[in-house]
Amino acid sequence: MTAVGPHLDKHSPPGSPPPSQEEAEARLHREGYTCYCWYDVPGTIYPGHQHSHDECIWLLKGEMEYEVGGQIFELKAGDRLFLPKGTAHTAKVPKSMSVTFIVGQKKLS
Repeated sequence: MTAVGPHLDKHSPPGSPPPSQEEAEARLHREGYTCYCWYDVPGTIYPGHQHSHDECIWLLKGEMEYEVGGQIFELKAGDRLFLPKGTAHTAKVPKSMSVTFIVGQKKLS
């Protein structure tokens, strides 16, 4: 799935466990992404940046906040954020918890 614009897919059904790392990676591979798992410590901040590829962030554990064009996306375990190529964004992890997520990258031809 190629995102038209930045968008968040909330995990559903509410209260169900997020996918395992293996399940998330398998699904992203089927969608044409290459992926890797990433871990950040509490309070991590990513200053504004952008990528030369479509990106999908799939949270497995914890919470994270992304800002895209003044819009705040609050991710919880199981949520997916799609960021098209060239989308400027910042990200931060709350000071109270660590976070684990899958990063999917899709190079456009």
